[in-house]
Amino acid sequence: MARWRWLLADQLGPHFLDDDTHRVLLVETRALFARRRLHRQKAHLILSALRHRAAELGDRARLVRADTFREALTALGAPVEMVHPPSRAALAFARTVDGLDVLPPRGFVTDRADFAAWADRRRGRLRMTDFYRYALDRYDLRAHLPPPTRRPPRRTPVDVPPPPAIVEDDIDAQVRRDLDRWQAEGIRFVGRDGPRRYPATHAEARARLVHFLEHRLPGYAETDGRLGDRTGRNGDSLLSSSFNLGLLDPAPAIRAALHAGRNGAAPAAGVHRFVRGLFGWREFLWQLYWYFEPRFRGAGWLAANQPLPEWFDRLDADAVDARCLADALAGVRDTGWVDRTTRLTVLGNYGLQRGWRPAELADWFRRSFVDGTDWVMNATVIGMSQYADLARIDTHPWAFDGTHLDRIGDHCGGCRYVPKEALGDPACPYTAGFEAFLHRNRERLAADPRLAAELAERADPARRDAVLAQEERRGATAP
Repeated sequence: MARWRWLLADQLGPHFLDDDTHRVLLVETRALFARRRLHRQKAHLILSALRHRAAELGDRARLVRADTFREALTALGAPVEMVHPPSRAALAFARTVDGLDVLPPRGFVTDRADFAAWADRRRGRLRMTDFYRYALDRYDLRAHLPPPTRRPPRRTPVDVPPPPAIVEDDIDAQVRRDLDRWQAEGIRFVGRDGPRRYPATHAEARARLVHFLEHRLPGYAETDGRLGDRTGRNGDSLLSSSFNLGLLDPAPAIRAALHAGRNGAAPAAGVHRFVRGLFGWREFLWQLYWYFEPRFRGAGWLAANQPLPEWFDRLDADAVDARCLADALAGVRDTGWVDRTTRLTVLGNYGLQRGWRPAELADWFRRSFVDGTDWVMNATVIGMSQYADLARIDTHPWAFDGTHLDRIGDHCGGCRYVPKEALGDPACPYTAGFEAFLHRNRERLAADPRLAAELAERADPARRDAVLAQEERRGATAP
């Protein structure tokens, strides 16, 4: 009896099938949506992508709606294989199913055994930059990169044509009706519903990638490190959800960017940023997830034991006066997305300063972002943003005060808070929070040159006590 290929909801591109003869199983289970309070647009995107893939495959596919995956596999009653799943939970389940064959991973360029051998040689000091250098040589990509140039000045990018529009269809309409019904039956979501903004098919994702390479890659490096707006003009490529759903294969995308660099269609800086993000960071995060067992736990290295406040968890941007944080929360609420710099320096930084539990914050990112996955958020939130993995993947906490946010963004001009102030009514929540963070963790941060110097500048006992008392009074209230 021929095997069925079971495709998960993040394995929906053509590269997860070998040929046109596979019979494909797709499973839709509402239990996954009941287990975590997902962003409404994330839930819509997942279901839309699953159902669009089933429609594309036609008679070759069977879309099974069941309460659990095990129930769906039992109902199929045929031998099944699957590509290596993207989470430990899914892999653990697969190993409990008799006769289910697990194939090697797809959708990534680097090899797990290669990474493990490299990481073992590093003896616990794992840095993306070091891995990237190694991987460029190991996979023979360094020679294909254009020669690096001096980083261009940061400026507002010129206008580019909008990306190909997402046009909703009958599948999207039915998904929306189903989510409305589920919500009425008690399944909870966060964020606002809205027209679908992100690709749900390989064709849509491919069109967005082609547009990016032609129109946005040339200026991609000009605002690296700047706080972006909700459209992504100043930030990331807006392709992360397409890669994480498996709609796009990174290998041809990397080759296309290298081709653009060699042909002079994009400057070296933009090509380097894109390849570094896709072949450097994305591969590094995926490999870290499987290298460390069982996960990044957050060992209490920093003082971080406070729960996420309700206003943050429910994306209540209207409760926030601090413009940068209000805009970031509004972006997540309205679109399920903000750029990487905003995630680290506004959202993650705020939680770090207040000692929120890293695992809870990582779960919030997984649930609230359309591109949120376990293998990304464990490392970037717990390990990198919150510095809760005993410095295994980064050298310092991502803690910054309001003056830094003022330098990299445009929010402070119309804000009621003053970036330089740490005390009193005009005190910036980030500047006051940064000082309180330094004092609460002063013994742990003594070995960090930047933060130790910052702490020395704020050593006055009276000022320290005043800042700590002020932040204690503010507690978990919205700034």
